[in-house]
Amino acid sequence: MNPTVLTILISSLGLGTTLTFIGSHWLLVWMGLEINTLAIIPLMIRQHHPRAVEATTKYFITQTTASALLLFASITNAWTSGEWSLTEMINPTSATLALTALALKIGLAPLHFWLPEVLQGLDLTTGLILSTWQKLAPFAILLQLYPLLNPNLLLSLGILSTIIGGWGGLNQTQLRKILAYSSIANLGWMITILHYAPNLTLLNLILYIIMTLTTFLLFKIFNSTKINSIASSSTKSPLLSIITLLTLLSLGGLPPLSGFMPKWLILQELTKQSLFTPATIMALMALLSLFFYLRLCYATTLTMSPNPTNMSSSWRTKPNHPTLILLTSATLSILLLPLTPAIFTLI
Repeated sequence: MNPTVLTILISSLGLGTTLTFIGSHWLLVWMGLEINTLAIIPLMIRQHHPRAVEATTKYFITQTTASALLLFASITNAWTSGEWSLTEMINPTSATLALTALALKIGLAPLHFWLPEVLQGLDLTTGLILSTWQKLAPFAILLQLYPLLNPNLLLSLGILSTIIGGWGGLNQTQLRKILAYSSIANLGWMITILHYAPNLTLLNLILYIIMTLTTFLLFKIFNSTKINSIASSSTKSPLLSIITLLTLLSLGGLPPLSGFMPKWLILQELTKQSLFTPATIMALMALLSLFFYLRLCYATTLTMSPNPTNMSSSWRTKPNHPTLILLTSATLSILLLPLTPAIFTLI
């Protein structure tokens, strides 16, 4: 892609998210979401591959539907209340429609069906943008609307997302689909606690972005898109193989790594709110997510034995050296748990 065009598209992504962050008028917020969608479409389709075209078409149709529903919710609220302000959504029907539209945008269950297929059709770089940056604008809206949203609906969407995210990733062999179901499960944790402790939602989102950034960068360095191809990582770089192992375990929420921190705090808050059944269900579903991450870790450690398996010559190519971004995000995704009390106090 032409560097000038690429620069314009990346700048448009930043502009769209910034407009949504600073906007208090529904039309301005909607405009930011639309700029975000239109900017990522050329990035998704730049491969000119049938699978990329299919993924782009699915993403465009889904995001257009969600944007139209969000615009309809804001117009309905303005019709009944006379206000276009984001925090003046007093109509319960409008709030429910807005939550449904945002759930469709980020891929919450049961509106998640587009996410695994779209992520599977993209390259790892564009998939990273879709899994991280594209989540920021919808969550900026949710963090402003949470007092007006139905807590029972939020709880239902969150629990359903953790269940589907845990079960859906069990029979997958494609790494991008596994990361898609991991995204669904992590989004479920964020939405569940949104009404009771939005600071925990923000903490979970930040940690999820850091861990997902590390995972995508590692898979890109190793050029891995399937479970059987990740087994070559230790022969390329043992250090990166260890980082991959710890990052996957952290993303799965295994203590004492950083990924356990938001789950621990969310379960503690749900218990304080006397929501014992949702907390139990989510803890059990977290074990399912941890299971398929342990399977990935097992695949990573296959070739760390004294007698590694035979591999083709293309796997023996020397990978690029890890960048500063990779090392920084890997450190944060692995070593933040001892700082939990300080971080929780600051947020």
